[in-house]
Amino acid sequence: MLRTSLFALVVFFASTVGGQPSGSLAPAQRMFTTATLRGDITFLTPPAIELNGKSALLSPGTRIRSHNNLIILSGSLTGQRHKVHYTLNEITSQVQDVWLLRPEEIAVTPWPESTSQAQSWQFDSISQRWSKP
Repeated sequence: MLRTSLFALVVFFASTVGGQPSGSLAPAQRMFTTATLRGDITFLTPPAIELNGKSALLSPGTRIRSHNNLIILSGSLTGQRHKVHYTLNEITSQVQDVWLLRPEEIAVTPWPESTSQAQSWQFDSISQRWSKP
């Protein structure tokens, strides 16, 4: 009886999902703001980084999100270079938030690399696309 019930449950599950992974397993689109810039970061000994070829610092409490959007520690990235989106702390100008970009996010162009570009371009927060004037 238990074996029959278990078999029925497996058949039911397989028929409802069609044996295919659910679309919900795909990574969700990450939402960025007008303060989010694009750049290249090389992680050095924390909190030191190289941002777009220049020395910079991660701010205390920096949040770094992996390709899967999980929080990771800067020490685990030492010596690595990544294409990222990032925000700056308005007071200290240190890097506040970092997102390691997935290939489909890198493909979204143009994306501002400086605050002056971000201030002069238009951003559609729904489509997550920038347009130049």
